[in-house]
Amino acid sequence: MTVEVRRAAAAEVQAMRDLYRQEMNCQVRYDSMVGRGLADPYLILIQGRVAGYGAMLNRYDPGRLMEFYALPHVRGEALRMFRALLGASGATHIAAQTNDPSMLLMLYDCGRNIVTDSILFHDAFRSDLPCPGGVFRRAAPGERGPDGEDPDVQWVIEAGGAIVAGGGFLGHYNPPYADIYMSVAAAARRRGFGSYLVQEVKRVCYEAGRRPVARCNPDNAASRRTLEKAGLLPCGRVLVGEVAPDGGGGGGAGAVGAGGGDGGGTGGG
Repeated sequence: MTVEVRRAAAAEVQAMRDLYRQEMNCQVRYDSMVGRGLADPYLILIQGRVAGYGAMLNRYDPGRLMEFYALPHVRGEALRMFRALLGASGATHIAAQTNDPSMLLMLYDCGRNIVTDSILFHDAFRSDLPCPGGVFRRAAPGERGPDGEDPDVQWVIEAGGAIVAGGGFLGHYNPPYADIYMSVAAAARRRGFGSYLVQEVKRVCYEAGRRPVARCNPDNAASRRTLEKAGLLPCGRVLVGEVAPDGGGGGGAGAVGAGGGDGGGTGGG
């Protein structure tokens, strides 16, 4: 059985990417990268027929293979397909969400030195947090986030005449998911502003017809606690490992810390 891998245009793999999203039924961390030209798609064929696809980052973390999908009728050949994809792409690293069983298996079959890159969160419950002395409102045109940072802030909390927290949600993930981001002024942390902001951004996110999710660095215990207080709980992790020279497996996932307090920031591109 011949497995062939070649570079492809984004349009050639779009239909399979739609199937992949449906099967995932969750936020896909790198979903926007192919459409934005920040990842190179590859078409996988068996005996000359389309069998699946893969994608590798080309600008941020270049060489990181972050998407792989095998059509259902050829999944018995998934490991052979994936190893052919590694060879054709020249990938140096593999990234897998723990809630993506197929890619996670490929990571452990073909990777080593596996560590946690980020923690993924989903909306688990409705919080009812107060915000004494603070007002949640839409950011005015040209207004910046806390400490004069983040010129693209969407929503802010104002207290004592100052912006103490800011954030919003990013809509370029696979629908209906939207990624919440936030930051709190250094002088205003541990006062509940961060969790209240996340709570209210969740609300406006739903009002916009999107489902709020989030992610944070595994070492940022404060941001994790902020998200959890507002009802966003861990649902998975993004693991990253080096491609093993012999195509074998090995390595364990890195540990994740825990802690408390309002965070300084979450979210990203």
